[in-house]
Amino acid sequence: MHSFTHQLTAAQEQKLRALNTWHLVLEDVRLRMECPDAYHEELIRQSDEMDRLGIVSWQEWRDLRIEADQAYLRAIAGEDYHRTLKNSCG
Repeated sequence: MHSFTHQLTAAQEQKLRALNTWHLVLEDVRLRMECPDAYHEELIRQSDEMDRLGIVSWQEWRDLRIEADQAYLRAIAGEDYHRTLKNSCG
């Protein structure tokens, strides 16, 4: 794994780290279930920060925001609760 990272530029490494951090928040079921507003705000904050720093293109920023909005809508609809109930019953 280390040999692969030496082939990346500093900007590429920064982008990979930032996107990984964003996706870790996206997949944070506990935060999503307990506080969907904070979950959504953190995704948007990270997306905007990546844009501000020039880490992502405008299209990538837009796609991250759309994905954050869709995840938020699923969260407030209770998708994780439905999934949890389904898995515990079957």
